[in-house]
Amino acid sequence: MKNGKKKKLNDYGTGIPQHEMEALARVLLPEIEKFYASEEGQRRFAQWQAEQAKNQKTK
Repeated sequence: MKNGKKKKLNDYGTGIPQHEMEALARVLLPEIEKFYASEEGQRRFAQWQAEQAKNQKTK
């Protein structure tokens, strides 16, 4: 620490402490990964990709 000041971590305007964000990520990430590895998750992701491609063509 320089001049006794603590470096402020960016909370992206949420006001949520970094340690709480990290704890939440540790809980949610495995569930998100599991969903996208599933058949339904793969189908929904492909659907989302098709929608994104369609939206890019209309711009």
